[in-house]
Amino acid sequence: MAVRASLTCFPSEPALHESCAMPWGVAVTPFSAVDERGTPPATGDEGHLLPRCESCFAYFSILCPLSRWSWTCAVCSAENDLSNDAAARYAGDGAHDPPEMRSAFVDLLLPEEDEAAPAAAPTPVYVAAIDLSSSEEFLELVKSALLAALEALPPGSLFGLLTFSSKIGLYDVQGPIPVVKNVFISHDLDGGLHVDLEDVMPLCSFLAPIDSCKDSIAEALETIKPISSWEVAASTSEGQNHGLHHTRGFGVALDVLANYLSSEYGNTFELARIFAFLSGPPNYGAGQLDTTSFEEHNAGKAGDTDYVLQEQGTFYKNLAASAVQAGVCVDIFAITNEYIDLASLKILSVESGGSLFLYSSTDESTLPQDIYKMLSRPYAFGCVMRLRTSSQFKIANSYGHFFPDPQYMHVQHINCCDSFATYSYDFEFEKDSRFSRKSSLPILQIAFKYTVLVHDGDASDVSNSDSRLLLQEWLVTAIAQYNKAYQNVASGGGAGIYNVDVNFSHCSQLQPLSRFVFSILLSPLLQVSSHPDYRTYLQCLFSYNEIMSAGLLRSTIDRMKQERNKTPKLVFIHGAHDDTTTFEKYLVEDQSLDGSLLTGSTGFSSFLEELSRKVAELAI
Repeated sequence: MAVRASLTCFPSEPALHESCAMPWGVAVTPFSAVDERGTPPATGDEGHLLPRCESCFAYFSILCPLSRWSWTCAVCSAENDLSNDAAARYAGDGAHDPPEMRSAFVDLLLPEEDEAAPAAAPTPVYVAAIDLSSSEEFLELVKSALLAALEALPPGSLFGLLTFSSKIGLYDVQGPIPVVKNVFISHDLDGGLHVDLEDVMPLCSFLAPIDSCKDSIAEALETIKPISSWEVAASTSEGQNHGLHHTRGFGVALDVLANYLSSEYGNTFELARIFAFLSGPPNYGAGQLDTTSFEEHNAGKAGDTDYVLQEQGTFYKNLAASAVQAGVCVDIFAITNEYIDLASLKILSVESGGSLFLYSSTDESTLPQDIYKMLSRPYAFGCVMRLRTSSQFKIANSYGHFFPDPQYMHVQHINCCDSFATYSYDFEFEKDSRFSRKSSLPILQIAFKYTVLVHDGDASDVSNSDSRLLLQEWLVTAIAQYNKAYQNVASGGGAGIYNVDVNFSHCSQLQPLSRFVFSILLSPLLQVSSHPDYRTYLQCLFSYNEIMSAGLLRSTIDRMKQERNKTPKLVFIHGAHDDTTTFEKYLVEDQSLDGSLLTGSTGFSSFLEELSRKVAELAI
């Protein structure tokens, strides 16, 4: 577990936090193999013996003062008695101390809850849900990706293959030849299925062991073809012109699939991962999304495009809740250059612990490499995370791909979590509280319970335009506070007239800040003119992955190719021969905030002038 704070030193009191105008919080990467300093955890086998505070339920740690028969909770300062067994556990001479006495970062095994009947090793389940209302190129890419996935899946896995359009197809690959059974989706707005999937095909027939059925699965993939126009027309009611465009019953397919799998949650599997491959917007049956608003109001011309970043209804939020209850994680792979309203779809992957991938075309897609890497790296599932703080401060907000516990505050359930998954917390002071260097230092304790497969040998409801302005206003406030502090020191507390310094000329550590914020404001994530689906995709990507610091260009690119969830695209441009527009658009100082290229470097200069004017207006 790695925990990185936004501030090197926590503010000692509310007034200081307010005056510094800096965000106060931490970013937590719970399944990281090492902590923020690169140190692995101390490990042990007796997690159930770890004492807990009777007052706040925090765990005993190396930070807790310990006496012969009692210990003091580092989080709430409550006194707790030690049982005889615990007292004997902590009465060693130091040479054989348990892990919690040797490190603040410990990883302890927990025994089975029912020792009389230990549970069998969890069986991983993977289901591919493929959009048939697509092109041949789309399906060929998906087939290649799934063939790569089959090579990365752990032994003993179960695999299911489902297709969707105006109907849902279930594949049985355990017989001599692959067999598909179809059931049609009602065309109504809230339309679903008139029959349960279990009645169409028993789940035991649908989920095939990859150890013995890998060739049959590959054979079944080769039989998948795009749905034809006459099939679309035949499956819709009269008066509806669905024959002119493809129909995708994505919402219905994912809804019934989650229910289909839920019957075996806790028995056959502890986690099921759905790989949903989508080539266009869901536009059929329950969960269909209206994309006409974006078509009518082009985002590049309209001044306010936040309407396309709001969720349409609650269907996918409710579906995400059902998926969590069923132990299902949904990874969405969208391969399209048209608007599909990822703002509504993202909650399905975010709250179920999955990932969202967006590729603009099949030609440049790295889908096979990305899905192989995703499945090759270790991951935890069935996770529960809780962050506790000492009494002087508390959690103000939390962000990440988790599902909040319906009963307990600041308890997050995470269906699936890899070594890059990162979650953020904002802090604020409790009323009339402060820290003291001698008696009340800030304390954080993070508990992360998870399950892993062991093999032998082996986040925002704030609109983007608002957040764009908030970031700039935060920088204005920070510059104003810096100028106030410097003027106070320079004048010895007296009055004086000074020019506004937006470059932090007298503080070398802060000098890159204005340029950094300017470059962030130019990113596609905060650009109003960016495609809304691309902005949503970037939002999901950045809210989930730990941000890497840049090193040497080549080593950084090579490392990113190996480690990141989505393989980065690498383009070589020869300045004397090739079009350099692609390179020039990244010259942030030569752009205005709307992203347009300028003839000179007035973009960043104008930005600094605007900051100076706003700082003067703020007059702190």
